[in-house]
Amino acid sequence: MPPPARRKVGNLPLELTSFVGRRWELAEAKRLLSVSRLVTMTGVGGVGKTRLALRAAANTRAFEDGVWLIELGELHDASLLPETIDAAMGLREHRRDSALEVLAEHLADRHALLILDNCEHMVGAVAALAETLLRRCPHLHILTTSRESLNIGGEAVLRVPPLTLPDSSGPAPLRALPGYDAVTLFTQRAEAAVPGFVLSEENRVTVTRICQLLYGMPLAIELAAARLRVLSPQQILDRLADRLRLLTAGNRGAPSRQQSLRLSIEWSYDLCTPAERQLWALLSVFSGGFELDAAEYVCAGYLEQEDVLDVLAGLVDKSVLIREETGAAARYRLLEGLRDYGRQKLDVSGEEATLRRRHHNWYRQLVLRAESEWIGPHQLEWIARLKREQPNMREALHFFLSEPGDDEAEAGLQVVAALHTLWLTHGLLSEGRCWLDRMLAHHAGPPSIERIKALSADSVLTAIQGDLQKSETLVEEAHTLADQLGGELAHAIVSHTDGLQALFGGDLRRAIDCFDDALAAFRAEGDLLHLIEGLVGLELASGLLGDIPRAIACREEVLAITKLHGESVQRAYSLSAQGLALWQTDHELATTLLEQSLRLTRLMEYPLTSAWNLEALAWIATAEDDNQRAAVLLGAAASLAQAAGSSAIPLPNLLVYHDESERRARRALGAAAFDTQVHHGESLPVEEAVAYALHEGRKAPHIPGVHRATSLTKREWQVAGLVSEGLTNKAIAEKLVISQRTAQGHVEHVLTKLGFTSRAQIAAWVVEQSTSQRPPTG
Repeated sequence: MPPPARRKVGNLPLELTSFVGRRWELAEAKRLLSVSRLVTMTGVGGVGKTRLALRAAANTRAFEDGVWLIELGELHDASLLPETIDAAMGLREHRRDSALEVLAEHLADRHALLILDNCEHMVGAVAALAETLLRRCPHLHILTTSRESLNIGGEAVLRVPPLTLPDSSGPAPLRALPGYDAVTLFTQRAEAAVPGFVLSEENRVTVTRICQLLYGMPLAIELAAARLRVLSPQQILDRLADRLRLLTAGNRGAPSRQQSLRLSIEWSYDLCTPAERQLWALLSVFSGGFELDAAEYVCAGYLEQEDVLDVLAGLVDKSVLIREETGAAARYRLLEGLRDYGRQKLDVSGEEATLRRRHHNWYRQLVLRAESEWIGPHQLEWIARLKREQPNMREALHFFLSEPGDDEAEAGLQVVAALHTLWLTHGLLSEGRCWLDRMLAHHAGPPSIERIKALSADSVLTAIQGDLQKSETLVEEAHTLADQLGGELAHAIVSHTDGLQALFGGDLRRAIDCFDDALAAFRAEGDLLHLIEGLVGLELASGLLGDIPRAIACREEVLAITKLHGESVQRAYSLSAQGLALWQTDHELATTLLEQSLRLTRLMEYPLTSAWNLEALAWIATAEDDNQRAAVLLGAAASLAQAAGSSAIPLPNLLVYHDESERRARRALGAAAFDTQVHHGESLPVEEAVAYALHEGRKAPHIPGVHRATSLTKREWQVAGLVSEGLTNKAIAEKLVISQRTAQGHVEHVLTKLGFTSRAQIAAWVVEQSTSQRPPTG
């Protein structure tokens, strides 16, 4: 007679849809349950806490007396909490004992797990009950899901993030998309909604963008996929501007709070204190995130400055705000659906115009402070801060353009002129020109130094992009204004700009004359930024004309100033200029200078100067008959420069060297092999291209017949090996002393380069390679 089937203990529901991703979170939940008897999963509404908790519980075999799910979302009377748990577990009431006593006695000696789901609206009651049960029941474990922690002793907290997404820097290839959980979830739910739906080359960009706009939030993604019954992916994308209205068709079987995105958000709003609700609305004025100093300034007059941090912490605890690490300072972000809701509340309050004005005042002050401290030891910090604040600065610039009055127009010119260094540093030339053109057209006031600076900035960005005729027109207008305005500084700025326009136009002697005219005024005014820029321009023009002693003298002065002030950007320019001037006569010194510049530009993520350095290193490689390396560098330089909207050949005088390098490398390698190597260089991400130029990565592959592994960098080989050992992204990050996000990026690069979709494939491939090929050592 067969043994009786073991009766299932507990009440975990069966999964009706596929579970996607969350490998790290599941592993971490398992670990936390092994070391703590109380684990709370926190996260914003709709991030998937309940589903993760159920899967984590289903995966465990440690609780022989069962796993019990108690859903609290529809319970509104905290006094009924013990009775609700008793009912879910099928416990009978005893007249002489309270429901809590019955529960404690039943669990006293049992190895059980309670899942208390959606506790945020009765955190105090749940905390008190959990503490009582855990004290009286030594083998009991409790797993809670909540938008804030219970905040009692012994609690371990697991914050549940949105699903993984491709970054927004560019579309990911189709074969890499299954590696992103958000895209996989959308695809699987889309297949369920519309049989026959497939993720394809035609819809991959649209699907990726939908997931990005929904910030990888599972609830929002599932609601969007459900809309495929009546809308195409492109129509969903077009309508996502109003997320709250579009995402209303939920699953009737889901809790009422999850049947639409709006209801889920309103649930969160109802749980907030009045001060938290007010701050939620106020913070919706920010775009893309903010830091504490910005929140304190913008919210002044609504909340006391000393109260902002405490109320903000409450919103973080309730998972309304996401806290992000950015280095020196924490950064906070409202997911876009929550921000939309906050903006609606702000609009109803009638305070939006006031908040927008405070917002743009803050970012005007921030930009001007960055400009005043640009030549200084905090330059790299300012570069990083301004890059993070780009969404907010765009909002502020829109405000300047929408507000009438000469004062706002003048302030707008001041900001865009100051921002041109950021746009140049990050290769955002086209965006910078667009804002400068719009702000100049919007300004109709009298001649001013601010307008001259904006015309100067516009002219420089325009010249770098090769539109020399328009650049000259802008310089001429600046000349006219300087004549009307008068003043030595105004004329010096125009002369300096004229010099840069001449330099990028190839007229080196006129460039030298213009720079010479301007430098004395900059020295007298103590204008270090223009002074160093002028010296670098003079260094480059003099070096290319063969006046090496003067070029060296300019470089030494630049290095002295930059070293004294801890400046990096102009120092990188100067090193690059000297390398360009010396590459024909001294390969070794020129290479050293160009590589030093590359190391600096890598710190700043400066694509344009990086491209110029890679281009010059390609010429040196050709001259030394390393034609394969030259071809890869030519491709990498062209790709970087194109991404910045410019050319890898900074001056027309240098085009002959590019053409000669390309001709010699093509002849030596053959047309097909040359094109293959150039394409390889074009495909390298910025960090890999720089690493290759600095001999930090693996050599370029020999084509044809190359194994796909040869495109892995040394770091990616390390990561692949650790993946094969079963390490998670977090464990890889700890072992290599890098951030978890960086580790995830390396894993995704490995998957993409090898054409794989899972970590198991990487592990199998590493084992295969270990017998036939060693990883790179240099």
